[in-house]
Amino acid sequence: MNKKKVYIETSIISYLTARPSSDLLAAAWQKVTVDWWDTQRHRFELFASDIVIDEAGRGGSDAAKRRLEALSGIPVLAITEEVVSFSEMLIKKGGVPRKAIGDSLHIAVAAVHGVDYLLTWNYRHIDNAEAKPVIRRICQDNNYGYPEICTPQELMGVYGNG
Repeated sequence: MNKKKVYIETSIISYLTARPSSDLLAAAWQKVTVDWWDTQRHRFELFASDIVIDEAGRGGSDAAKRRLEALSGIPVLAITEEVVSFSEMLIKKGGVPRKAIGDSLHIAVAAVHGVDYLLTWNYRHIDNAEAKPVIRRICQDNNYGYPEICTPQELMGVYGNG
């Protein structure tokens, strides 16, 4: 059986590799991310993109190094003209605000490359309850599959089986 494909958005790598946070919510997301990475990622075929690589490489050199090391060995999906065009469509049709072009590109990469899941902690512009139905419709209207947008907590497998 073929493994489902998961696009790893930058926030996942950030929470995976960050120093332990004193913020309660951030610490919980870190734990869930590490648990998913350690126990669930083997069930999936993981992918990133040059956008993820670029974003992960920003910031302090030690943190950037940890993020980039976590991404090593994960195949990188191409940012093609088709991806850029669909990213612009997501913005034009109201799925993602213009100021969030990077987030639009993450969604477009996953959709154009036929990825099953887009894993993220970005609730502002990606895993947003109001935006997801709009993004889904734009994907369908443009003959792309909708990458199910979710957090690691939602992709832990069926209880008792995962």
